[in-house]
Amino acid sequence: MPFVTTLTLTSGDRHRLDDVVAEIKQMAEQKGVELKGPHPKQPRELRIPQSKSLGPSGGRFESWNYSVYTRTVEIVGYEEFARTVTQRTYPDSIHVEADVEQRTQVGSGS
Repeated sequence: MPFVTTLTLTSGDRHRLDDVVAEIKQMAEQKGVELKGPHPKQPRELRIPQSKSLGPSGGRFESWNYSVYTRTVEIVGYEEFARTVTQRTYPDSIHVEADVEQRTQVGSGS
């Protein structure tokens, strides 16, 4: 039963995010690790209201709008490589989440 490590990388800086994902892919190719992805998700458009003051009658500035970009990569097996990738240091603008799941093979009877 292989372990599947799913990395979810998010950032407001699409170019930096794509650079980091490309680095992970290059590391995988050098080690002979097969990756599934990156799978891009539709960007989330966020709108944040901004108050001019802390009081209730302070008025508002224009809302702050920005996009959050997401890429998902799956590593099937290769636990040592997955550990290396999840423990490395990423730029502050990149948020990384790792989810590890043990999957049963089809027809394994488990």
